[in-house]
Amino acid sequence: MKKQIHSLLFLSLVLISCDFNQPSDSARMEKIGEGADEIQVVVVEGTPYEMGYQLGKALGPSIEKCMNGYLDFAYQHPELFTDEILDNTWSTLEPYIDARIKEEMQGLAKGSGVSLAMLQRAHAIPAIADYACSGVAVWGKASEDGHLYQIRNLDFVKQAHLQDFPVIVVYKPKKGHAHTMATFAGYIGAHSGMNASGIVLGEKGESPNSEAPFNLDGVHFSFLFRQMLYDATTLSDAVTTIEDAQLIKRYFFYVGDGKPETMGAVKFYVSTPDSVKLHKWTDKAENDQSVPGVVSDCIYYTMDNELAHNDLNMNRGSYNAEKMIALSKALADDGGNLLNIVYDGTALRMWVAYAENEADASTQTYVPFSLSKYLTDAH
Repeated sequence: MKKQIHSLLFLSLVLISCDFNQPSDSARMEKIGEGADEIQVVVVEGTPYEMGYQLGKALGPSIEKCMNGYLDFAYQHPELFTDEILDNTWSTLEPYIDARIKEEMQGLAKGSGVSLAMLQRAHAIPAIADYACSGVAVWGKASEDGHLYQIRNLDFVKQAHLQDFPVIVVYKPKKGHAHTMATFAGYIGAHSGMNASGIVLGEKGESPNSEAPFNLDGVHFSFLFRQMLYDATTLSDAVTTIEDAQLIKRYFFYVGDGKPETMGAVKFYVSTPDSVKLHKWTDKAENDQSVPGVVSDCIYYTMDNELAHNDLNMNRGSYNAEKMIALSKALADDGGNLLNIVYDGTALRMWVAYAENEADASTQTYVPFSLSKYLTDAH
């Protein structure tokens, strides 16, 4: 009897000592690309906190170096970025950030050992910073195979050396759609992305410095995009989310849906300082004054709209990954092209090019990546 009691007591102590809230740190890691074009891939799954923790454990030293370098570069412009400014910016944005993203950031801090305050400050930078960028989507009769192809060029500073820490994250949440982002170690906001339902997102900044200081009482697109990657199943879902959000600043958004039954794309112009704060254009919108002309089954707004318009008219009906990569390269900002992505939202594939040192992303190899592979593979 005493032996049985001792056994039960030992078992109880073992159970008590186990921390059932401790997430697994078993992120799957592999690399794609070769040499200077090598990209780290990290696959995480579970709750938002668990996924952040796994990502933090997988990339800890890189996260610290990448986020520190990003902040150090920002601090070279004290008229825009200080700890106080960034803390206030985060505090203003925070009520509008989806709880899942905040939970993931907490896990990221715990797993990486990087302070939560540092991560929050780094994620506040894009709300203040300027970008250029380009976006194009073609689908249906505009593409060779009827797929949705979409370009996202990120024209942003290379001096912060974000490109030294390339990473593609695949999220496999317990609730919500699996999704992927080509990003930088430690940055979990979505400047772009694609989910397992074929929703593809991109953006172009349009806020001139003359309008600073900006009214940031709303959701920044990088957090809104993560919410949409979790939740949007159709183009209609994504459009409704944008229309219902309290938006900030001036941006162009590009939203595509690669599923044959709901395929299409919509371009938004966010213009919150104006009396009309949101404009929505499809490929049939003859009132779209932002571009030289509309093209059926295409949307665009880029660094060179004349070039894009001519290319879309000339190649409509023949677009594939190779032709979209060529257009992405042609539209890239010379000297400030940080990261380019071409998506196939129908086949759930993408081709990714990061800048290398001072060389633009457009001059590098566009490395192929298949989200589909990670949806079917066991973790």
